[in-house]
Amino acid sequence: MILARKRATARLAATAIATSLMAAGAFATAGTAAAEENPHNGGATATLGGLDRDASGPIAVTHEGETDTYRGGLFTLQADDGGTLQTYCIDFTTATASNARYREVGWSESRLHNNPDAGRIQWILQNSYPVVDSLALAEQAGVESLTDAEAGAGTQAAIWEFSDGVEAEPESENAAALADWLTENAEEAAEPGASLTLTPNQVSGQPGNRLGPITVDTTADAVSVAPDPAAAEQGVTITDGAGNVITEDDPVTDGTELFFDVPADAEDGSASLTATATSQVPIGRAFTGIDVRTQTMILAGSSESSVSAGASANWAAPGTPAVAVDAEEICAEGGVQVTVTNTGDVPFEFELNGETVTVAPGTPEPILVPVENGQEYDITIANPIEGEEDFRFTGVLDCAPGGGEAPTPIDEENEPAPASTGGGDTDEPDLAATGSDSNVGMITGIAVALLVVGGAGVFFMRRRTASAGSDS
Repeated sequence: MILARKRATARLAATAIATSLMAAGAFATAGTAAAEENPHNGGATATLGGLDRDASGPIAVTHEGETDTYRGGLFTLQADDGGTLQTYCIDFTTATASNARYREVGWSESRLHNNPDAGRIQWILQNSYPVVDSLALAEQAGVESLTDAEAGAGTQAAIWEFSDGVEAEPESENAAALADWLTENAEEAAEPGASLTLTPNQVSGQPGNRLGPITVDTTADAVSVAPDPAAAEQGVTITDGAGNVITEDDPVTDGTELFFDVPADAEDGSASLTATATSQVPIGRAFTGIDVRTQTMILAGSSESSVSAGASANWAAPGTPAVAVDAEEICAEGGVQVTVTNTGDVPFEFELNGETVTVAPGTPEPILVPVENGQEYDITIANPIEGEEDFRFTGVLDCAPGGGEAPTPIDEENEPAPASTGGGDTDEPDLAATGSDSNVGMITGIAVALLVVGGAGVFFMRRRTASAGSDS
């Protein structure tokens, strides 16, 4: 491969497009494809199912001086491998996007980043339903009995008090007693670790070297690592810290350091690896939408699920920057931090907001791209290696509550409401149905009407054309 030996200029464009909940559904449809480019590509991913009718119940919530009754409790999410995740809501005033895809994230990447009571929410999750069954929970709370529905409602009510600062009291006396017991006894608990991440998820260097390290961070007992076909074609192997070659048949554990061993005669290029594991996702991990604004969830339990994470390496011969780019949403800073690392032997330059940024060899350059909460971002940096894909990161910053219509309460006659989570029965409105689906019927009607009008227009145009042809 013949490369142009010239100073590389990169493009970094960040768009912060205001995202209304009406538009959120459109982003959700592209979520699956965009997840491949998401900067948070480690851990579990899942699709929203709905509110579990057997583990939820009515809760009176006082928010901004008004009290209404809502249905709250356990949600189910379907993991990509078919496993099931159980979650509670920690985002009372944000709507869910129907069938939204979710990703596992740390607290710093969610609305828990500045919540002083996040540790108490974690304690509730560890000491309430479904970790503790309803029978044992009733005994601890000092009530005669608890159904699963009461246990779910009582747990959700207690969580809302700490996650959203609202007053929440379940309709059931036993569930209300449980909520009181949980809020009174909640203590600080530590944030759980990730099910599986690779840090960093991109490295760089020159041919003839071992590029890394990439550290495995996991709660699973064993992780399988597989290089992509491009690595094998170029003679690249994956090794551990001692230089031992790692194949799919050689499981690694938490804390293992991985390297891309690149031959000295390799042409400028890149390769990637995928790490996978089967494990239960740790209780207390936050779940936010993939490229869509949707209600933030927190994990309360899960079956064993397959989790994965990816990492890649870029290499370039002397005279060309060897660049690695990583990105991380930092809620406390209000944006996405892009870290550009240059392990080549010449500077790497790119334009940012009309200014030239230079990354010297061996010096990582962190750059904060400001993004408003609830807004879409699209960050692209041109790859200095000809023919290689640019570095691109997309998503929606989701760091604060709010962003949708007011939650739909259960009315006095318990009549059906037009909004629901998109999963399960719809005889009562789910709490999470805070506007995302409430216009589905209207939108469908408009779409049908437009199709009819369009079809009629085509019909009459054809009649007119045919008539004109006959007259001539």
